[in-house]
Amino acid sequence: MDPDAVADEALLARATTEPAAFEPLVARHSVALHGYLARRAPAAADDLLSEVWLQAFAHRQTFDAARGAARAWLFGVARNVLARHWQQLARDPGAPPAGDPAGSDPWQAVDQRLDAVAAGPSIRRMLAELPETERELLLLVAWEGLTPTEAATVVGIPAGTARSRLHRARARLRARLSDGTLTTLTGELA
Repeated sequence: MDPDAVADEALLARATTEPAAFEPLVARHSVALHGYLARRAPAAADDLLSEVWLQAFAHRQTFDAARGAARAWLFGVARNVLARHWQQLARDPGAPPAGDPAGSDPWQAVDQRLDAVAAGPSIRRMLAELPETERELLLLVAWEGLTPTEAATVVGIPAGTARSRLHRARARLRARLSDGTLTTLTGELA
């Protein structure tokens, strides 16, 4: 097992009785969690990160190492906070619907850095066409660097199911990417 994962589990266990033991988790995982949130809700990422840490601290006793690594648990908390954020936006008539890829589309910023800017709309359409769970699994693995097992924990499905859905999502995207301009992205998806 990864030494950082073991250390995280130990910190979470200690944090139930020693609140200060939670601080190293914040230092270790804030950058990755902020990136996850910023790619999905750029304008609200800082506030959402604060909410993630408040929720994680408040529910630290619910962490169960038998269900997955602490990192995956934290991404699960972040995913739940993000879902609540989108639900609140959906209640605002001027906001895009919750879970709407157009309203939470992080690709606009990425397009500016890609050589294949013209492929951005096509990629957005392809991602929007994927079922929500497949899209989330794909993004957690490709962008956040989680393993399929960790992504499964975040999404709340069995690891085998996650692997098959991830395979299906990759296959769908590969089938649609035929012009060769997206070799960098397809390498990440492989």
